[in-house]
Amino acid sequence: MKLIRSIIFVIWLYGSMAVVGLSLWPFVLMDDRYVWVALRSWGRATLWGLRWIIGARVSFEGLEHVPQGGALIAMKHQSMLDTIVPALFLPRPVYVYKAELGNSPVMGAYLKKNQIGVDRSGHAKALKSLVRGARDAVARGGQVLIFPEGTRQPLDAPPDYKPGIAAMYKDLNIPVTPVALNTGLIWKPKGLTRSPGHVTFKVLPPIPPGLPRDEFMRELERILESESQALLPPDKRRTVA
Repeated sequence: MKLIRSIIFVIWLYGSMAVVGLSLWPFVLMDDRYVWVALRSWGRATLWGLRWIIGARVSFEGLEHVPQGGALIAMKHQSMLDTIVPALFLPRPVYVYKAELGNSPVMGAYLKKNQIGVDRSGHAKALKSLVRGARDAVARGGQVLIFPEGTRQPLDAPPDYKPGIAAMYKDLNIPVTPVALNTGLIWKPKGLTRSPGHVTFKVLPPIPPGLPRDEFMRELERILESESQALLPPDKRRTVA
């Protein structure tokens, strides 16, 4: 039964993306602010599907810490859900995404409008492009959202934080708002199966600007790992140093 529900949900997930994406595309061509309208519409459709097809609920904590203007957001990454839901609590999310996703149907056209594509094979060049894109997005009032580990991680995976967030933190000299989560409980990094349950996105107090690079990275990892682990049931947790 879980597999059947999961298949129905996947059809709903991508079907709703196509419907929302195609119906709003004419508006996006006139004004790229409709990108966020589309993201929020797809996010609501996704949560509806999780609730009524899978039996999974999503809740939000710490919304008082959500920045309203230009900002940097560092989020733990456990599932595809993490890329869909932020538009429901961030006013103008600007995602840092793998450049190749820009070639995907429907979604790619939206990503190229006002999000930040990064060619990971570019190394130093990619890092400069990332910082430049973040600077421009923040100046326009966007909340730049990056997953510091770069890719989805299983619940029991050790932390593997990349330097991109540190480069943006230093260049922009603004706070970084961490977001902890436990979405891997219902939606694994890979595979078709989705599980019933209750998961949480928790927005945390910002890390102030001006910390030395190493100190900032240690603090970010400490906060995200400890808070994300705390959202897990005891038998799913691992020891956080």
